[in-house]
Amino acid sequence: MITSQSLLIDNIFLPKTKVLTAIRDVVLVFGFSLLTAIASQIKVEIGLIPITMQTLVVLLSGALLGSKKGAASQLFYLFGGLAGISWFSRGGGIAYILSPTFGFIVGFVFAAYLVGWLCEKGFDKKIKTAIIAMFAGNMVLYLPGLFWLAKFIGFNKVLAIGFYPFMIGDMLKILLAGVILPLAWRIIKRSK
Repeated sequence: MITSQSLLIDNIFLPKTKVLTAIRDVVLVFGFSLLTAIASQIKVEIGLIPITMQTLVVLLSGALLGSKKGAASQLFYLFGGLAGISWFSRGGGIAYILSPTFGFIVGFVFAAYLVGWLCEKGFDKKIKTAIIAMFAGNMVLYLPGLFWLAKFIGFNKVLAIGFYPFMIGDMLKILLAGVILPLAWRIIKRSK
């Protein structure tokens, strides 16, 4: 049964036992960490901050996994990279904390949580509200990212270097996710 507070993933694959659900959740959390890492390598270098596909995966991690598991997937990505897994867009290791892009990675956790929370409230069921959820998550991602970047380049340059160059790509990713999620819900509703 589809409810207004259920997640898309629960309507696609809901195991029959708590053990299988726990295994599914661990696989999905780790899987979205890995997808974020893969998306970090799909990049265009434009300066201090590359354009990547990470934000799309981050937003979808929240939308599909929900607030807690979506944030957990991004925490795993964050701590895995700091532990030395070279899966950030420009490497990994504890020294990455000193990278101008580190704040954006911190923002991934908050973005996934917010998008997940909004989708738990049903925002992913209609295109308009799905786009609002994705936009809100994207903006939350920028807050720690821009503040951290400003430590390196100053607040007077932060929007020109860390925000404006990414707006067209971000809007396309937001629209893509905002259209795909409600369409997936419609397909599920028709199949049930």
